Amino acid sequence: MQKAADDGGDIGTRHVAGTGLNVSVRMEDPETVLVHVIRRFHYEVDALGLHGEPNPVEGWVAPSVVRDSRLPESNQASGTAVVIRPAFYPPGVRGEFTTAQQLIIRDIVADTEGVVRWGGDDRRPYEGLFYLTVRPGDARLARVAAKIRTWNETPGSGAGLVPDVTEPSRRRKAARYR
Repeated sequence: MQKAADDGGDIGTRHVAGTGLNVSVRMEDPETVLVHVIRRFHYEVDALGLHGEPNPVEGWVAPSVVRDSRLPESNQASGTAVVIRPAFYPPGVRGEFTTAQQLIIRDIVADTEGVVRWGGDDRRPYEGLFYLTVRPGDARLARVAAKIRTWNETPGSGAGLVPDVTEPSRRRKAARYR
């Protein structure tokens, strides 16, 4: 856990390309993966931050804000989780997304090969939460981050390219990470 963002530690505020948003997350591989999740959500599930929407995405929070370190949202204190619209998708509530939106969300998680988990699939749901399931430095995280960086550098790849999430092979892949 880090006590502050943007103070020379591992947590920094980063721009989320194409959204007009910023988010504080753990830099390097976690940043690459979590920003990818936010971008795909923005492009494919629901546009964030329009018309002055307050607090459309929340990343790092101070450790003192964490109420229960056993819950997945406590990962925010280490910069390894983001919450989309924290005021809209409260913890413990399920059913805030349509079936089509859930297909896309699960496809986003599948893009990360399971290094990100959607809180909507947890026993105690938190549909706005996306968090790393591996520690920074894990080889799986590095591999997924490298894949996303390649997409970001390749026109016609990555976030912004809307895939057919109903394609059977994509659905099978997404089903592995529930």
